[in-house]
Amino acid sequence: MEFLQISCRGIFLIVILLLQASCAMQSSAQPQIKKLKTPPGFTVSIYSDKVPEARQMVLSETGTLFVGTTGNGSVYALPDRNHDGRVDEVVTVASKLHLPNGVAVRDGALFVGETSKITRFDNIEKQLAQPLKSFKSSVVNDKLPALDWHGNRYMRFGPDGLLYIGVGAPCNVCVRPDDERFATVLRMKPDGSALEVFAKGIRNTVGFDWHPTTKELWFTDNGRDHLGNNLPPDELNCAPAKGMHFGFPFRYGNNVPDPEFGIKAAKDLKFTPVAMPLGPHVASLGMRFYTGNVFPEKYRGNIFIAEHGSWNRDKRIGYRISQVTLENGKATKYETFMDGFQFGDADPWGRPVDLCLMPDGSMLVSDDHAGAIYKISYATPTKQGTSPAR
Repeated sequence: MEFLQISCRGIFLIVILLLQASCAMQSSAQPQIKKLKTPPGFTVSIYSDKVPEARQMVLSETGTLFVGTTGNGSVYALPDRNHDGRVDEVVTVASKLHLPNGVAVRDGALFVGETSKITRFDNIEKQLAQPLKSFKSSVVNDKLPALDWHGNRYMRFGPDGLLYIGVGAPCNVCVRPDDERFATVLRMKPDGSALEVFAKGIRNTVGFDWHPTTKELWFTDNGRDHLGNNLPPDELNCAPAKGMHFGFPFRYGNNVPDPEFGIKAAKDLKFTPVAMPLGPHVASLGMRFYTGNVFPEKYRGNIFIAEHGSWNRDKRIGYRISQVTLENGKATKYETFMDGFQFGDADPWGRPVDLCLMPDGSMLVSDDHAGAIYKISYATPTKQGTSPAR
């Protein structure tokens, strides 16, 4: 069967990846924000350096930042009770979970996404005040695909009030006729009912957001491996309606047939073209439209993307925050916004994962390698055209 395509070489690669992940969890990497390079006027500070394996972030209605993780199985809360822009403490909301990457909030409840299930913590911020941190929760849905390969669930509530969930393909490249929910974006009601496929042909999305005006869903997608250093590109895509197919595993990039699966696509299957090809193997993860009013005008309405960085490329790329410019609803330009997490052939000191906008117009960046969250702020540059010291 097509989905049983893991060769001995593939198993070897999986073992290597697991060893790399284990090393990453034990990494003593420290934030080195003085190495980060941003455009003039922008500064980077440490919001917290005490969040091991920080991954997806979500800000509550009252200003508490919740952070998911993967390998260490924990979910954290970073309350700012005085609303002074500073973290009061790092509270462990849950531990010993299975890849709890996804976090979302709605009506005072925190939703946590593990590989196969979603759990809700009602009145979560009132629970944070309890001396004995035994947080009460209930399972919303435990019927998600349970395989770990691309099993980091990214999820957010959309403008329609539904919870959107990314479910990656359980392979490098394959077809899974036994479960149509693989390689998709799902959505469901907050109570876990009416689970359905919203978009197909998505190898692995770990970041999405909605256009602030049109409310269209935009998302990043990681391209397949083992086609060389420069193929395929990662992708930025747009799904304005339910039922669209974005190519995987039959097409990639600008409708290029996959060398293995291109000929296996149904002749009547229509593919939605990529909105913007990204760098090959940059591991594009979290993304956000900048909707604040603090960054200069040319950045407003742009998409910012956290590129986690390549692992299977001779020359490493990614390890940065990139931006995509939109004009009249179309992606027109892709460029670097902030880099300095990695240089040349050296190991990275940090790997950006997700982005979160703050009420003051700043933007947070999570880093699962250094276990930190950074804050990108903007102030008018000095007359010399340089950024203030950071």
